[in-house]
Amino acid sequence: MTRFAAAFSASSILLSLSIQPSHAQNATNILSFVDPLIGTINGGHVFAGASLPFSMAKAVADTNGGELQGGFASDGSNITGFSHMHDSGTGGSPSLGNFPIFAQAGCPDDELNNCLFTKTDRATPRINGTVEASPGYFAIELASRVRAEMTVANHTALYRFTFPETPVEANAPLSPLILADLSDLPESRINGSIAVDEHTGRITGSGTFSPSFGIGSYTLHFCADFSGAAVRDTGVFMNNRAGSQPKNLSVTSDGINNSPEILPAGAWTRFNASTEILARVGVSFISVDQACSNAEREIPSFDFPATHSAARDAWTSALDVVSIKPGGANSSLQTVFWSGLYRAMLSPQDYTGENPLWSSDEPYYDSYYCIWDSFRSIHSLITLVDPASQARMIRSLIEIYRQEGWLPDCRMSLCKGFTQGGSNADVVLTESYLKGINDGIDWETGFEALLKDAEVEPPNWAVEGRGGLKSWKELGFIPTDDFDPYGVGPFTRSISRTVEYAYDDFCVAEMARGLGRTAEYEKYVERSEYWRNMYQADSTSAINGTDTGFVGFLQPKFLNGTWGYQDPIFCSPLLNFTSCYLNPDGHETYEGSSWLYTFYVPHDMANLITTLGGPATFTRRLDYFHESGLLYIGDEQGFLDVFLYHYAGRPAKSAERAHFYIPSQFNDTVNGIPGNDDSGAMGSFAALTMMGIFPNAGQDVYFITPPFFEEVSLRNKDTGKTAVIRNVGFDASYESIYVQSATLDGKAYTKNWIGHSFFRDGGVLELTLGRNESSWGTREEDLPPSLSTRGRMGY
Repeated sequence: MTRFAAAFSASSILLSLSIQPSHAQNATNILSFVDPLIGTINGGHVFAGASLPFSMAKAVADTNGGELQGGFASDGSNITGFSHMHDSGTGGSPSLGNFPIFAQAGCPDDELNNCLFTKTDRATPRINGTVEASPGYFAIELASRVRAEMTVANHTALYRFTFPETPVEANAPLSPLILADLSDLPESRINGSIAVDEHTGRITGSGTFSPSFGIGSYTLHFCADFSGAAVRDTGVFMNNRAGSQPKNLSVTSDGINNSPEILPAGAWTRFNASTEILARVGVSFISVDQACSNAEREIPSFDFPATHSAARDAWTSALDVVSIKPGGANSSLQTVFWSGLYRAMLSPQDYTGENPLWSSDEPYYDSYYCIWDSFRSIHSLITLVDPASQARMIRSLIEIYRQEGWLPDCRMSLCKGFTQGGSNADVVLTESYLKGINDGIDWETGFEALLKDAEVEPPNWAVEGRGGLKSWKELGFIPTDDFDPYGVGPFTRSISRTVEYAYDDFCVAEMARGLGRTAEYEKYVERSEYWRNMYQADSTSAINGTDTGFVGFLQPKFLNGTWGYQDPIFCSPLLNFTSCYLNPDGHETYEGSSWLYTFYVPHDMANLITTLGGPATFTRRLDYFHESGLLYIGDEQGFLDVFLYHYAGRPAKSAERAHFYIPSQFNDTVNGIPGNDDSGAMGSFAALTMMGIFPNAGQDVYFITPPFFEEVSLRNKDTGKTAVIRNVGFDASYESIYVQSATLDGKAYTKNWIGHSFFRDGGVLELTLGRNESSWGTREEDLPPSLSTRGRMGY
């Protein structure tokens, strides 16, 4: 029995032992299956707190452990504050977490300076078992017996602090103190200012900070108001000391005391005895006044139950476009599905009206973090479940191009983030164009942006566009040690950049074709074939000295056309796994091996399969890739490899792989995702796979595999039509995961893929299942389209 077969059988047995029959879900119980704590440990970095779909405000308790990228982590670390904006699932440095507040029931001996002001001093253990997280809500109780609950509106966080009648602090009377800190999660503050009103207790402030994965800086403002008790006194603090005078302060980096922790500074308000105080915090990138007006408009009366209820309603409305009939599928898998769908709606974040960089009537979204990750599944899922939001995101990307000259590949906190490979917004725009997302979108300007990515090298291609374009156009590949005096960027990743640029050019060609731009279509189709120029037909691969038996891999190539060498398993889990990031070392692939990137020809898999020896050899090679430990599904490039069997006429094997990775790597535990969620990428992979419709991003193609439930329905918000995918003969022990035959609206359907019109116009796709692989979807005419064969496919 192979390693895959053993793992697959074991997971099937575990599932069959835990089946809990359940009925079709509806809007009233969807949210009970969402667990925001999935992925909050072991590198998932998921944001666990209160949010609305795509909202700017995201409130949660912040920790002080090694995994604070999303603010909170299920690692037992102490709580240092509660902040109002976060990103979800990011790697590298933490982001946002600006202006945390912290509540204390009273100061020991009722002496102000006996309260705790610095993050180090005030860090407080949580009480195990008190964390509660659900859509639009987060709660936790600290060892101080202070209970914190939080919910949000679009730009405002609302906190409810409950205090013990007798504080645990020594000789402390009940006199709650709430401070606001001029810091952020990565301690990146450049300067800041804060003030407190001695009559109302309102605390306002501003700060300039650095982004976590990009260049530049951003300025953010906040406004905190309180309800529930009379103000006793107010003041500011610096370092570990506080005073009632003055009522404001400003701080800036002195160039010395800014590492590893910035100078602690902030303001505080202390109240007369009360066991409950509400804190309302508005945020804005425009001004303090706008932060205050956001809060006053969105949560005028400090009504916590009403705000929480509105947040739940928003999530219910967002999620109930999808419905499932579990058919006996266990509740654990239902939680994986709904939680994945939920996480895919946390970002990008809608900052419309909060962009100080330019004045425009167009939407502005931020936290595209990063499109290199999100193009592969997040935007495809948003297109299905919320096409209006996807249209607004496309408009925001095009407006960024208008204002700054380039489409972003990564963007956070109003700043340019780093490019990791190709110009991947090209893929997102093209897919939306092909799927008929048109609401308010200027596609001519969108195509202009794609052409600029393809033709013009920016001065700094580390943050936008593509580098090496002279070599790309003249040589047909990105050379190792390229001579490129036309812009700056990391001169690495020549293999992965080559295959990504090739696919980007295919996407340019596809939009050109749709717009009737024949000359551009022919030009970029030709350039999309440049991946072949780095394919070395006689290169081999060994693992621990044993030849794998497979020949032909992408290899580095120099300016003069001679070959270099990178071990095909380098940067896989089997050899120097973490060596291929944005470091200046001479690696030629990014976050993956040549084994992985040799499979990356999404637009012409038929050509690749022929190049690699035909369907049978390709299938064996893909099996080996999955079963040898070479593939890490926790990085987004691995997603497509689960479904590439479709192109070899073996869709049944794609279904097998899907059922291996879910639930072995994607489950309902706190470490239930295999890598950083990357703004919901892991969540969208799980949700799409479990719906049975994984996309080939950048194309109008969804691979068909059986859903993990008896039936899945998707209602299109634009057209009101419903698409239903129904398993006939569904078996919740997952012995029957192979399509035997299919019908579309009652007529035989033999293709192993389907287009977006099914979801736009509605219909019923019925898949009859069995326990053995069948001939369904195996004929050449049933395979997904490839560039070299689509004439025959009628695509």
